[in-house]
Amino acid sequence: MNILVCIKQVPDSNKVEVDPVTGVLKRNGVESKMNPYDLYALETALRIKEQKGGSIHVLTMGPGQAAGIIREAYAMGADQGVLISDRKFGGADVLATSYTISQGIKMAGEFDLILCGKQTTDGDTAQVGPEVAEWLNIPSVSNVSNILEIGDRDITVEMDMTHELEITKVQFPCLLAVDKDIFMPRLPSYVKKLETKDREITVITLADLEDQDERHYGLNGSPTQVERIFPPEVNARRELWNGNGMELTEQLFQKLKDLKFA
Repeated sequence: MNILVCIKQVPDSNKVEVDPVTGVLKRNGVESKMNPYDLYALETALRIKEQKGGSIHVLTMGPGQAAGIIREAYAMGADQGVLISDRKFGGADVLATSYTISQGIKMAGEFDLILCGKQTTDGDTAQVGPEVAEWLNIPSVSNVSNILEIGDRDITVEMDMTHELEITKVQFPCLLAVDKDIFMPRLPSYVKKLETKDREITVITLADLEDQDERHYGLNGSPTQVERIFPPEVNARRELWNGNGMELTEQLFQKLKDLKFA
């Protein structure tokens, strides 16, 4: 079985800078990590490979430094990696991002199963996975919390729909967006890290894609624009009060009154 896992590099901290002109996060030079939800997707792929055999590709879109999470995926057991990277892809919304990824997948090969995390910690839209499936014209299932059965032509999964669990069977090729805790992700292997330190990472740019129309990518291909984005303000102010219960109660009431909460 040929499996592709879509992964993303996200900031490892909430202290990130925002480009005041484009309104997007400045990712270059920022401490980063693999999106936690994508670790569950990768672990799912590894378990399926152990059961059914085959190969695992990982694919990510981002600047050159995003190759780091492909190296991490190699150390966990992935076989091949693809980096979609071009300045013209910068500033993409979910529609342009999903289209770019779908174009990259077409260049990477044919896959029976595409896996991705339910969402990312920097965007939280949970839209890119299903949109990739739409661009590829394949069925998709989101909120996958369990793999029940893997056949030769289909896969049966369980979906966590908040108030109920649903079971569905979907034919290959298909895309699954997995929820957290579907499997506990394994740690990268130091031995595999050494074995794969020179393994090639395929880099795909706009010039490599079937559709090279710049109007379909990045900011140009994004019908939605972020009006304003800013890091949260840090409020470290505090007051320390001393007194007995009655005195503290009176102080608290007066504080709430001053703040117009009472």
